[in-house]
Amino acid sequence: MNSVLYWLARAFIACVQMLPLKFVVRLGRAGGALAFHLDARHRRVTLQNLTMCFAKEKSAAEIRAIAQENFRRIGENYLSAIKTAAMSFDELKPHLEFYGFDQLPPKVEKKLTRNAVMAIGHFGNFELYARIHDLRTDYQGATTYRALKQPALNRLMQSLRGKNGCLFFERRSGGAELRERLNHGGILLGLLADQSSRGLRAPFLGHDCNTGLAPAILALRYDAELFTAICYRVALAQWRLEAGERILTHANGQPRSSEDIMRDVNRALETAVRRDPANWFWVHRRWKN
Repeated sequence: MNSVLYWLARAFIACVQMLPLKFVVRLGRAGGALAFHLDARHRRVTLQNLTMCFAKEKSAAEIRAIAQENFRRIGENYLSAIKTAAMSFDELKPHLEFYGFDQLPPKVEKKLTRNAVMAIGHFGNFELYARIHDLRTDYQGATTYRALKQPALNRLMQSLRGKNGCLFFERRSGGAELRERLNHGGILLGLLADQSSRGLRAPFLGHDCNTGLAPAILALRYDAELFTAICYRVALAQWRLEAGERILTHANGQPRSSEDIMRDVNRALETAVRRDPANWFWVHRRWKN
């Protein structure tokens, strides 16, 4: 059965990558629109999340419209991620713009480049975060992932992701290797910071949720500068990767607590959600007890 799934997935990926990008995006949007009507469980989660966060400022009709567009965006993001993974940086340039990444410390000749940590989230085509290191070639891009249960499918996904030169470290088994690379410096590490994870109960969009501390802990431990980064969808097959202002890891010469740092990260991600509510991953149960 695993072999059948592997070859079906491989054939599907090959077909998507043969198609023009804008056609792929439209196909994904159509699939997302269909999923909104067929996937009752995730539709219910999305509407519950949106209502909890926006009931005081948006009508039920507005919330449903955001939910519908959110499903279209999710379909668009998944298919476009498959297509853009196979595109060179030169091919992507007409579809991608960058803002704010000149804030990262520049490489100093004959000196060790500082690490930088990017607290990222499920915004837009979030696989495009790996292309930041195509812009900042003085850094080695890196991120973490959770392996799929089927080894063959996992290898297929990693072969797809690894084409752009970004390093991927498995969250449960790759910790030692990640720490070794961070000790060498020059790493631009992207960490998802908008999923429910143990560490801290902190407000997000007006309600407390579990918030992981990893971006703050690693930034402090490896003397890395910490930023947020958001992938905004600006038009059909057009994205903007935007770095937020630097999140302070020290105050008055002393390290800030990881909890205070991550509260600042949550506030920055909140701003991104409010800027374009349909651009975030509302089908996730972010506010688990």
